[in-house]
Amino acid sequence: MFTGIVEELGEVVAVEKLEDSSRFRLRGPLVTEGARHGDSIAVNGVCLTVVDTRDGEFTADVMAETLGRSSLGALSAGDRVNLERPMALGGRLGGHIVQGHVDGTGTVTERVPGENWEIVRIAVPGGLTRYIVEKGSITVDGVSLTVVEAGESDFTVSLIPTTLALTTLGVKGVGDPVNLEVDVLAKYVERLLGHRATAPAAPAATPAGITGTTGITGAVR
Repeated sequence: MFTGIVEELGEVVAVEKLEDSSRFRLRGPLVTEGARHGDSIAVNGVCLTVVDTRDGEFTADVMAETLGRSSLGALSAGDRVNLERPMALGGRLGGHIVQGHVDGTGTVTERVPGENWEIVRIAVPGGLTRYIVEKGSITVDGVSLTVVEAGESDFTVSLIPTTLALTTLGVKGVGDPVNLEVDVLAKYVERLLGHRATAPAAPAATPAGITGTTGITGAVR
């Protein structure tokens, strides 16, 4: 489980493309400190499993589902990536609950700079907009952000100087893809309400001592 607070701006060292997957080697001295085989590290919002670590670098295997659902398949050596280790139990939840399970990719459609901030508009693939609400939380390339406006097919976020300087969102241009993870709580609520609406009505309880069609038990005297 992550919080969407990027710890380090890492770099793709190499990408080995296999038949139906890829193996990535990434540089991240901070996030690899103490990391071992089997640990998790979020890369641009995608939870990956560490295969091995060496000299501030780690490797991770990325399966076809992840390559197709996220923007990781478009990465190549030299690209910068947002890195975050899982939150320690009892740690501060600085952003919001982030699973590292990308729901789809959006596209940057507009950047409007301000004096000390920047508004970024992102187009959303069909089916995800219902989970995005004004002032709600969303994860963009692994960064926990607050939605400014929620439209029918896009949304906007406001980026502070720290986010612009320390994450990939500072250099994403119009037309670039970004990984999106909507608030998991919204998805659970939707599914629970859907089951509630379609569940068959429970049969009415029969009063104690009443059975059959006569409504009377025992012999009539």
